[in-house]
Amino acid sequence: MNNIQGTVQGRKSTERRAARGAHVAVFCFLALATPARTDEKSMSAPPYAKSLIEIWLWGGPSQLETFDPKPDAGRDYNNGLKAIPTNVAGVYISELLPNLSQHADKYALVRSMTHGINAHETATYLMQTGRPPDNTVYPSIGAVIGMMKGYDHGYTGKIPPYVVLTQAKGRFSETGFLNPRYRPLVTGGDPNAAVFAVEGIVTHGVSKDQHLQKRVQLNELDTLGRFMPGNEKLKAFDQAGEEAYELITGDAGSVFDLSRETDDVRDSYGRNTFGQACLAARRLVEAGVPSITVNFNGWDTHKRHFETLRLKMTQLDQGLGALLDDLHERGLLENTIVCCYGEFGRTPKIDWDSPWNGGRSHFGNCFSVLIAGGGFKGGQVVGKSDAHAENVVSRPVYPQDLLGSIYERMGIDPDAKLPNPMGKDLTSMPPESQHGRLREIYAR
Repeated sequence: MNNIQGTVQGRKSTERRAARGAHVAVFCFLALATPARTDEKSMSAPPYAKSLIEIWLWGGPSQLETFDPKPDAGRDYNNGLKAIPTNVAGVYISELLPNLSQHADKYALVRSMTHGINAHETATYLMQTGRPPDNTVYPSIGAVIGMMKGYDHGYTGKIPPYVVLTQAKGRFSETGFLNPRYRPLVTGGDPNAAVFAVEGIVTHGVSKDQHLQKRVQLNELDTLGRFMPGNEKLKAFDQAGEEAYELITGDAGSVFDLSRETDDVRDSYGRNTFGQACLAARRLVEAGVPSITVNFNGWDTHKRHFETLRLKMTQLDQGLGALLDDLHERGLLENTIVCCYGEFGRTPKIDWDSPWNGGRSHFGNCFSVLIAGGGFKGGQVVGKSDAHAENVVSRPVYPQDLLGSIYERMGIDPDAKLPNPMGKDLTSMPPESQHGRLREIYAR
């Protein structure tokens, strides 16, 4: 077995030199060679959503400048920024989000998220798994959905069932104790570039014909298969290679070719990395990919918070607004959950002193989340914060409540057993908190 594994690794190394795409082949190899079906109970509920698009605001966005503005709190809390009405009577958001204000009928706002953690790593883990850290590293929601809605449950796409645009969060191993086959495809590249060079799938400056030529050359170098014609491991690896090349040179990889969209559509999302990543996410939904993360970093605004925020908010407002509108117009929003959040919020009181010069720090006591589509009602507000967005006043919502609700809307039982190498009785979510799931905003 060790000899075969070593040989496979050698072949993988050769293929990497011959053509980018080896890690896609390895993903396919793991999917073929290591089946691990989940408990049938995991899919017992009727699904309302087929896909999740997670807009992850890496670093922690301010609740006051996004979805819970406090225009009467004074300059030390709002720096003079106002709240603007939305297209839903009585619902106001930050004046920095004029586009999103016209789509409030499509989303719900949770203004009472809380977990009390102010450290990036711990808060990220909690928001991604619904659990505090312990000796067991649980998988993220993206990996769980990729597993529960993936190859073992009817997904037949060539693109892996969990895709991250464009950089991994990096705070913890998102796959946790799950088999490596559930790792996300992290695209790398820049969707706003002339060519979106997706790692392992799209290589800038290399045509499909060149890939095919390199494949022929690689096959000529491969003599191992001829010496071991009946080896099942090598057969699985060869099949994985076939699927990887089909993704690279076939139609599946074209989902990342944003040049197939009209200029008007691309412009509506914003000609920047985040906006075009949102457009790529919509195309992935159309391709049937169940779990998609858009990792929008740069929200850790300790210094010069407001200068940084102006650009970030403009891109968020345009890209997210266009995504919601586009999904709605194409009839996809009712089957797609869009969730926008970070690991925590920011301190309500602004630190004007040097070196912060108007900064906000980490704040896990009270923050906000936007959630839309996939069986969630739009035009709703869940929970309430105090006059400074500092404390939860009513309906506290915890990470396991949010994630468990998303699972339920996707037809995944939050109590479903998770396969693990320890042989432990582990479930997707811990038991419900006192207030439980967000059923007050379930559409049906």
